[in-house]
Amino acid sequence: MARITPRSQNQAKWYQEVVLQAELADYGPVRGTIVYRPYGYAIWELIQAGLNKRIKSAGVENAYFPLFIPYSFLEKEKQHVQGFAPELALVTHGGGKKLEEPLVVRPTSETIMYHSFAKWIQSYNDLPLMINQWNNVVRWEKRTLPFIRGLEFLWQEGHTAHATKAEADKEVMRAVDMYHDFVRDQLALYSVVGYKTETEKFSGADYTTTFEILLKDGKALQSGTSHMLGQNFSRSFKIQFLDKDGKLRYVWQTSWGMSTRIIGALILAHGDDKGLRLPPKIAPIQVVIVPIIKGDPTAVVEKCRKIKDQLAGWGIRVKLDVSDKTPGYKFNYWEVKGVPLRIEVGERELKAREVVVYRRDKGERLKLAVSEKAINGLLDDVQASLLKEHRDFSRRNIRQASSFEEMKKIIKEDKGFVKVFYKDNPEAETKIKEETGATARCIPLEYKDQTGVCFYSRQKGGRVTLFAKAY
Repeated sequence: MARITPRSQNQAKWYQEVVLQAELADYGPVRGTIVYRPYGYAIWELIQAGLNKRIKSAGVENAYFPLFIPYSFLEKEKQHVQGFAPELALVTHGGGKKLEEPLVVRPTSETIMYHSFAKWIQSYNDLPLMINQWNNVVRWEKRTLPFIRGLEFLWQEGHTAHATKAEADKEVMRAVDMYHDFVRDQLALYSVVGYKTETEKFSGADYTTTFEILLKDGKALQSGTSHMLGQNFSRSFKIQFLDKDGKLRYVWQTSWGMSTRIIGALILAHGDDKGLRLPPKIAPIQVVIVPIIKGDPTAVVEKCRKIKDQLAGWGIRVKLDVSDKTPGYKFNYWEVKGVPLRIEVGERELKAREVVVYRRDKGERLKLAVSEKAINGLLDDVQASLLKEHRDFSRRNIRQASSFEEMKKIIKEDKGFVKVFYKDNPEAETKIKEETGATARCIPLEYKDQTGVCFYSRQKGGRVTLFAKAY
């Protein structure tokens, strides 16, 4: 296995090497596509399983809608089609013939789903309608990076319809809070929840909420969003219901989603020069056992198998590596893959009735007797340690600026989030991006009622906003 380029030397090369050597993905034959290898897909399956429980507990049901969307559907909501037009992939021929109408390869499912919503919703008894689907989407990105931004990616997208605006507003916040809690509890990632500015909001939404994650290179990553669609789509698609008074009304709608981009966040937030560092709750393999064999392997391997059976019986995802590679090769291989704990068993460990346990997060070795309490306690500690490390890093890298000059200096020298008072103005935002490369990431919920003098326009009424360079 080739040595990974140090992150501090060349992060772009480091990232690509980690993706390949950790066997998360391989490059597809079409530019901007990737093959999800079993180890990478196993992480996504664990994310699916954990998030699916939360989605279903809110009364949302899973369904599946077509991949191909009539182009005329997108044209029904003008803001929506304008926002997605540069990224659309169109099918113009099928079965050897030119199609009467081009078909859009799904970039998102609002339009195809709301065509059905209009048929399914007739009265207030049909509300709320809450549907989620796990699928793939295609967006013709110019610049791509595995997991972070690609031509095709996997995600879930929730779509709900409600009788009142208040119910829809509540659903928007429920969804973004669900994401925030999930990535903190399962992926050990600290995120900031807030509103998007007018420039950054979803095309066709009244407003967008987001959770933003700060990565080790000081760039931010929009890792999931929840949108208040208002009645924009319900009017375009004539999604109406008879209320209790017999009056015909338009529904209020939301949509929300999180994608395989979150795997990119895992790599970039927790990874180090050796490769991945996976939080135990999301690691496909939580413990790997490596026999250290110098003579007859029988006793050592038998001991390793007993430990493996014990751990599996305790519900731990465990792997025994009995390949004929050297211990050094195995250590490096499993460190690149980010396995949280490694148990080393040799003849000394047999005699001492203890094993050596290596913690991937801290690079520490310790000796202990194998017990359910000891191993689960270590896994819990690794999970908590990674979260604390990322939370502390993120908070340390939120810096305040009161002027544009201050903001530019921070972006250039320190990176991270810049906290400013900002009066939302799309033209100003464009100029700020052109001059600094930074964009408005969010208006944090915790500061939503605070106002001050805008750092850019010097006008009153600026709201607390975080700017950063972003992926």
